[in-house]
Amino acid sequence: AGIGKCVAMDLARRNARTILACRSRERGQAAVEEIRAATGNPAVVLKLLDTSSLASVRAFASAVLREESRLDVLVNNAGVTGLPFAITSEGLEQTFATNYLGSFLLTNLLLG
Repeated sequence: AGIGKCVAMDLARRNARTILACRSRERGQAAVEEIRAATGNPAVVLKLLDTSSLASVRAFASAVLREESRLDVLVNNAGVTGLPFAITSEGLEQTFATNYLGSFLLTNLLLG
């Protein structure tokens, strides 16, 4: 939703292979189908990613590196605000993990 969806729509309109990295399979697949229909680009795909989970970030990066021949653009758009204080299963404060650590780790893993 929001900025990320708009960016994905614009990339897909330019015929870019576009990977939507989403926490929710249901919402992500709905976005994929909407973007494909609006752009006519069938190369829009969904991969699950929860940036608050470093394990999820590592699994996502591993899959991208294994399955994609190259990555030209990375848009780090995940973020949350206003959540009550919570600790992730990895012992990290949830907002900090989501808004900073996950994106930082993802970027570094994909740099190779």
